[in-house]
Amino acid sequence: MILVVGSTGALGGEICRMLRERGDSVRAFVRTTSNATRVKALRDLGCEIAIGDLQDRASIDRACNGVEAVVSTATTVVSRQSHDSLQKSDLEGHFALIDYAEKYDVKRFVLISISGNVDAASGLQKAKREVEEKLRESGVSYTILRPSFFMEVWLSPMLGFDAANGAVRVYGAGVEPISFISMFDVASFAVQSIDNERVANRTIELGGPEAITPDQVVKVFEKELSRTITVTHVPAEALSQQYESAADDYQKSFAGFMLTMNEGDEIDSTDALRRIPMKLKSVRDYARSLALSTGAISRANREAVPSRKKTRR
Repeated sequence: MILVVGSTGALGGEICRMLRERGDSVRAFVRTTSNATRVKALRDLGCEIAIGDLQDRASIDRACNGVEAVVSTATTVVSRQSHDSLQKSDLEGHFALIDYAEKYDVKRFVLISISGNVDAASGLQKAKREVEEKLRESGVSYTILRPSFFMEVWLSPMLGFDAANGAVRVYGAGVEPISFISMFDVASFAVQSIDNERVANRTIELGGPEAITPDQVVKVFEKELSRTITVTHVPAEALSQQYESAADDYQKSFAGFMLTMNEGDEIDSTDALRRIPMKLKSVRDYARSLALSTGAISRANREAVPSRKKTRR
């Protein structure tokens, strides 16, 4: 039995799907307030549902009893509830999860963390680094995965990158390389880490197949979508101001990610791919899939794409 914490999130749900596809028994840790549609999807996959909360030690105890491995993608950054905080849920909740994993002699704990290049002090950055250290010092065999920016998130309309409609927001100057990675590849790494001794007790930085600047990313999307894209650059000064004036830990954490985008996040995945070989999805692959889903003109029939417009704010 494998316990997945964060199972109703996009990454956690994909990990559950992959685990069930390969025939593993999965226990999905969900809250009473979790999205009902996503919980139903987990049930339909054949997952056992464990109701609990990272602030409820008794529910963590019950969830860990009888499992051989734990995979945690959990963070309250996206699924924040009124009683949540990065201190109580992301930090102390994971401390408790590690304690119970140790109590029940869990064979592998796979933790999804954040890139080692994210060093802007924030509640999330503090929680991730302290949980990593707690896991390393525990008696549990672990794998810590530190992925770069998910292309499905940071290159999507949700965060202002609306390439399909010809307008994107770039955080910073857009000239520093970033190893954008697919969420689905991170899910695959996590699943394969559960029973792979080559990644036992290791912290692994994960990036996509190439480091590419945000400005280069826009050119890729222009070519694949056969359209011009207007780019709005959010100046580094504005990002720093947003970071310094953040009203709470969640805002400060998000601002810290944007500062990292401006500074770049280049990751060499050679060692990771040597330990777990796979073909990684590129930004071009992602852009092409968007072109197909939006019915963009096939490459063979495209005209030359004119230079894009740039604006600043």
